[in-house]
Amino acid sequence: MNNNLTREIEKYLLSLLDEQEDEDFIQLRRKELAEIFGCVPSQINYVLRSRFSPEQGYLIESRRGGSGYIKILKITCSNPEQKSEHISDIIGDSISINEAKRLLEYLQDRELITGRERLLIEIALKESDNQAQINDIDIATRKEINADMLRHMLTSLMLIES
Repeated sequence: MNNNLTREIEKYLLSLLDEQEDEDFIQLRRKELAEIFGCVPSQINYVLRSRFSPEQGYLIESRRGGSGYIKILKITCSNPEQKSEHISDIIGDSISINEAKRLLEYLQDRELITGRERLLIEIALKESDNQAQINDIDIATRKEINADMLRHMLTSLMLIES
């Protein structure tokens, strides 16, 4: 997909979210959005998947069909418990090293962790993954270990903040 078009659609959606005063979401129709930008609906799906993921602070609710819609919800966390729950939900039961790095970058960008904290966590995850490879632990189990470690480290950081 054309990067310029992706950026334009993203900017448009972000501006709609910013315009919302009382709500942290927008609701629109995929087909109408595609018509505005002169593209096919699958290109809208690409933007939603790549620029509005939970790791980036958004939840997407979608219903297809004639009366279908897309709802983009901006996740806001005002206290440490909410932050921990949100992070735990994003991490899930397993996470790859690359997914963890993207999540850590997002958290640093939102100033939920510092660059130093991000680097320390990345090093710990990488070292743990290396040891798991040496011990011939399968990929699925390594991803579960990554998720557990990441969840514990980030939760601990969130509790220290409070």
